[in-house]
Amino acid sequence: MANASLLLKAGREKSLLRRHPWVFSGAVARVDGTPQPGETVEILTDKGQFLALAAYSPISQIRARVWTFDPNEQVDVDFFRRRIQVAIKQRSSLIPDRKGDSGTDAIRLTHAESDHLPGLIVDRYADCLVVQFLSTGAEFWRETIVETLAELTGISKIYERSDADVRELEGLQPRSGILCGNPPARLTVSENGLHFSVDIAGGHKTGFYLDQRKNRMRVRDLASGRDVLDCFCYTGGFTLNALSGGAKYVLSVDSSEDSLKLLNENLALNSLPVDRSSVLSGDVFHVLRKFRDEGRSFDMIILDPPKFAPTAAQAEKAARGYKDINLLAFKLLRAGGILFTFSCSGGVDAALFQKIIAGAALDAGAEASIVEYLSQDFDHPVSLNFPEGSYLKGLICMKK
Repeated sequence: MANASLLLKAGREKSLLRRHPWVFSGAVARVDGTPQPGETVEILTDKGQFLALAAYSPISQIRARVWTFDPNEQVDVDFFRRRIQVAIKQRSSLIPDRKGDSGTDAIRLTHAESDHLPGLIVDRYADCLVVQFLSTGAEFWRETIVETLAELTGISKIYERSDADVRELEGLQPRSGILCGNPPARLTVSENGLHFSVDIAGGHKTGFYLDQRKNRMRVRDLASGRDVLDCFCYTGGFTLNALSGGAKYVLSVDSSEDSLKLLNENLALNSLPVDRSSVLSGDVFHVLRKFRDEGRSFDMIILDPPKFAPTAAQAEKAARGYKDINLLAFKLLRAGGILFTFSCSGGVDAALFQKIIAGAALDAGAEASIVEYLSQDFDHPVSLNFPEGSYLKGLICMKK
């Protein structure tokens, strides 16, 4: 068992009894012992009854993240082997049995709390793993985790991208670089018949937005014959799928020159028609306003912005940003046009996001309907006891 413990205030055990994995600082009455950051501690009720084993984080508002609610389970090498093995096996059982080119060799293997591995993200890109240690607990066990991943996957090339802002909240410095073997800074993956060059060393997140896989396919399904505007296009995930689906023309907008360069490389990699595609470097908000003033219009618009609200505290400011770009999109959308609109902000839930989009349509003077709800793909599961894992929200709207 653990050498230290966190005793909760009276009545503050309710969330843990519902198997929610976070213990906030305000729930802690006292700390017995001198646990180091990331060390395993017992979580006890105010009467000393066992609740869970968790990783201690002395700086974060989330003072402890639960590893296990089982008093008979130890947090050790075998613990991580079991948890990672289960996560990998579950994904293997959910991959569709498809023939030909409709598969992928890029997949998320562990999704942090939703796989009962708080703070641990592992993405597989072909024969390479990219890992993020985003909590003190994951950081504490980093060597064990890396060795276990290599053992269970048989992959010797492992790269670290622990450079997300959330590490700062845990009192951790950003880290990135090679952990094992000799992984390349850039590699190529396949997804549903398309090939993408992925920058695992410097790209967003771990290099690619794996969570949007099934939503890219929906763009492909609906793009035929349409003029498409792909906003916040990054390296072209939606752009390539729109062209592959027979889009008449795709204009891709992003503020990053490096991303647009990689997008053009991805177009060439797939031999897609460059005469039906162009890129524009610029701030999406400014570009949309310019297009509105010029009277431009499109048959399909894709809005996949970065995270505007990491927490609920930023939700009000984020709501203004989401409303602005969606209002402009509705103005630019032709009758019968389709809007794919997304939010990856944890501080904006699905109900609020839908309300924002409804307000944007109203202010734009547009009649529109939601024809489909979208979310993250199967390898980004959401634990029923951890609704915070449901971060990606999307709507397909059709303008009347």
